[in-house]
Amino acid sequence: MFFNVLKAKDLVGFDNGGFEKNVLMADNDSMLAAIALKKDEIIDTHTSVCDAAVYVLDGEIEIHFDAEKFKIDKGEILMFKKDKQHKVVALKDSKFFLIKI
Repeated sequence: MFFNVLKAKDLVGFDNGGFEKNVLMADNDSMLAAIALKKDEIIDTHTSVCDAAVYVLDGEIEIHFDAEKFKIDKGEILMFKKDKQHKVVALKDSKFFLIKI
């Protein structure tokens, strides 16, 4: 077991000018990742093999599931079941945790 105290918003940045993903922990299909997206960037439609949660650290994103979309602001979390096709759109420069379990 390891112990670390980290500043969540500093785990990922915009150093590459856009999409950045920092996988903090992973085991089989489970994962904790910090993700940064610049305003108007899109993570194209895909399907998660695990139940998942997205927690917005900073900014504002939208997650689209078929005909439904959810706006998630700083400090909010969205949880969803596996096998749900979705895409992510950054409404502002945003940083968020992706938690797959």
